[in-house]
Amino acid sequence: MDTIVPVWLWVVFVAIVLAALFVDFVVLKKQGAHEVGVREALNWSVLWVALSLAFNGLLWWAVKDTTGSTAIATEKSLEFLTGYLIEKSLAVDNIFVFLMIFTYFAVPPAYQKRVLMIGIIGAIVLRTIMILVGAWLLEQFHWVLYVFGAFLILTGIKMWWAAGKEASLDDNPALKLLRKVLPVSKQFDGEKFWTVENGKKIATPLLMVIALVALTDVIFAVDSIPAIFAITKDPFIVLTSNVFAILGLRAMFFLLQAAASRFHLLNYGLAVILVFIGTKMMLIDIFKIPVAVSLGVVLGILAITMVWSAKTAPNT
Repeated sequence: MDTIVPVWLWVVFVAIVLAALFVDFVVLKKQGAHEVGVREALNWSVLWVALSLAFNGLLWWAVKDTTGSTAIATEKSLEFLTGYLIEKSLAVDNIFVFLMIFTYFAVPPAYQKRVLMIGIIGAIVLRTIMILVGAWLLEQFHWVLYVFGAFLILTGIKMWWAAGKEASLDDNPALKLLRKVLPVSKQFDGEKFWTVENGKKIATPLLMVIALVALTDVIFAVDSIPAIFAITKDPFIVLTSNVFAILGLRAMFFLLQAAASRFHLLNYGLAVILVFIGTKMMLIDIFKIPVAVSLGVVLGILAITMVWSAKTAPNT
């Protein structure tokens, strides 16, 4: 699992993540349970994107300083940006599922922030493990690339056919299993995950929501992580682009929650992106598509889908 970035950049990355989590769990905790407004979500979203771009600039400088090559530094910087953009765009699909979960369980807006904060911690830990395992597999078995590529193509096709159809949690097997394993109260008890009813300690609906959010992220990570490995095999870039996209997920959720209907066609665009990335991975030993081209294709597909969604949005 080779990477050309210096050790000190790993230290900086870990420090940024720890500082970000400190802000989320210590500083924001003082605000207590409250509904996050669009303005607050927009401010945080801008901050996370700016921080990600600043880190990408630091990555460029570190690689140039280590290798002495501007070309290599630019290539690595483009790999980070493309991976970040892919992960960020696929995270929108996560957000729509999170919104469905919150709606299904009627989670009060004031409690949603804590669910997402804890979900981010779980996502970082689980994805770090999956990325390290994936990098090891690719290093040991080159043919895994073709498996990843075929999987992404099939996932993209499945996403295209599922786009626009009404989603429901009623027949969700994970939810049915959780309800069999855990007795759940019918009412929330503030932000608590456990409550006492008739002298017995039972789970609150908020614990069910946390469990489903975690399971959802694992499922989506199976799609998104191979997509980034199609851009770069450098574990540092795969990990950092993934984590920076996740850190802004909470703010992006509240930002898009109010405008979810305006992105009703986005899944079609995400499906095309997955098929493109999967095809790129399948052709890697025949023709290597430049990272700059991949970035342009992803940006183009997202732009077309956004404009298309805006023009055909209901009630606009």
